[in-house]
Formats: sequence, structure tokens, C-alpha cells
Amino acid sequence: MERDPAQAALEINPELVTAILDRFITTELHRAGFRRAVVGLSGGVDSSVVATLAARALGPDNVLAVTMPYKTSSEATRRDAQALIERLGVRSLDVPITESVDAYFRRFPDASRLRVANKCARERMTVLYDQSAAFEGLVLGTSNKSELLLGYGTQYGDLASAINPVGDLYKTQIYRLAKYLDVPEQIVNKPPSGDLWVGQTDEGELGFTYAEVDRLLVLMVDCRWRRAELVEYGFAPPFVDRVAEMIRRNHYKRRMPVIAKLSARTVDRDFRYARDWGT
Repeated sequence: MERDPAQAALEINPELVTAILDRFITTELHRAGFRRAVVGLSGGVDSSVVATLAARALGPDNVLAVTMPYKTSSEATRRDAQALIERLGVRSLDVPITESVDAYFRRFPDASRLRVANKCARERMTVLYDQSAAFEGLVLGTSNKSELLLGYGTQYGDLASAINPVGDLYKTQIYRLAKYLDVPEQIVNKPPSGDLWVGQTDEGELGFTYAEVDRLLVLMVDCRWRRAELVEYGFAPPFVDRVAEMIRRNHYKRRMPVIAKLSARTVDRDFRYARDWGT
């Protein structure tokens, strides 16, 4: 039987990936002059994987896991986050964000559910960066490759970080790594959710499953298949077009702000400082 090219492209060696990411975390932190890391722990699989990797790479005492529940956050998710903290032995801090978020929206009582969700994401990141200063550590990102490509995240919210260990792993690959790292089953098996409002799930918002879209993304992005090849392979044309448009439209979320060019050496265009100079 002919091997499924999408499935083959999504296969990973979790032992090797773990070794690479352990080295990545320590190397990038040390280059910047840090020895500690801060992780926003939601109780979901992505942040659980990152917290586990950080504890392995740096030692539990050098990792601060911060939980930041809003009033609509699931109690089960909070329990999962606390259970992982105890299992890993990392330092932890609980900073509820309900009071600060609600204080802002008292001025805007007609704000949409999406605006509140985005505000929560950005409020959490302000907490993480403040705690990173107090803890003298860098903020680790938890957005996976599926989310980054689709733009499924809040700019300067959950998409923000100093370094991101899992940004080149698709969501389905994150699950494989989570099992290898022995992340608790109740975290791995629950429906993916940003816990943005009661009953919210990633796949419900997106309108497709990660299993479906990862097969398309890996062929479209990593293998560089053209639209005609993807359709011939069996993907519905509207699905291909929608995902391609999401990737295109959300590119601004994946890069630094575009700077208007006025000089011979514009930052991040002509002047790109080699990060490893002197290291």
C-alpha cells in the first residue's frame, strides 16, 4: 500500500525533538543572558508541553508557571494546570485577571465576546512580561505551527513571547510529543480550547479539526504542493482556498511590524543583527 504523504510528513521522532528543544531553550536563554523562564500555563496541551520542556531543560526551580484565570475560565482546566505544576515541581503564581479586564470593559459594556477574549489574552501577556522582570527570566511562547499559520491567536497576546520552542510543530505533532513527555492524559485528551468563554473550542471556532487542517498545511507549506495537486489529492477546493487565504491574510501576525524604509539600512530589512555574535 502506498504511504500517505501527509501522514509521513507529519511524523516526528519525539525523542529527537525533545533533545533539540531542550538544547534550544537553554541555548537561546543563555545567549540573551538568562537562566530562567516564565510560562503562561492554561491547562491546555501546548502550554503543558512547553512547561514540561522548560522544567527538563532548566530544572524546575528555574521555571515559573503563571496561571491567569478569568471568571469564565473552566474549573477543570484550572485543576489540570495545578496538577501539572505539582507534578513538575516548578514554581508557580496564580494571578486572576477578572478584576482588571472587567474594569476596562465597564466603559464599553457593548463590547463583543471577541473583544473581551482578545483583551484577556493581552492582559495575560502583560502579567507574564511583568513577572518575567521580577523572576529574571524570559517568556516562553506556546503557539504551535498550526495556530501561527492560520493566525489563530491574539497579536501581542498569546502570540507574543521572547522565544517559542513549539512554533515549528503542528498541533497533531504536539499531541505526539505530549504523550512522549508523559503529559497527563486528561490534558492530552480534552478538546483543544483557548478557554475564551464557556463552551469555546478551537475547532468549533475554526470550523474544521486540527487533524484535517494539519494534513493540508503540511503538504501546502512544508511540501509546497500547488493548489491543483492538493485538490487532486482529495482536499475540497473551498477548504484549500479558505486555508490559503487565512495564511495570507494573517501574515502580519507572524512578523515584526513593517517599518517604512527611509535609510540605507532599515532595521529588520537591511540591518539584521546576527544574534549569535560573540556567543
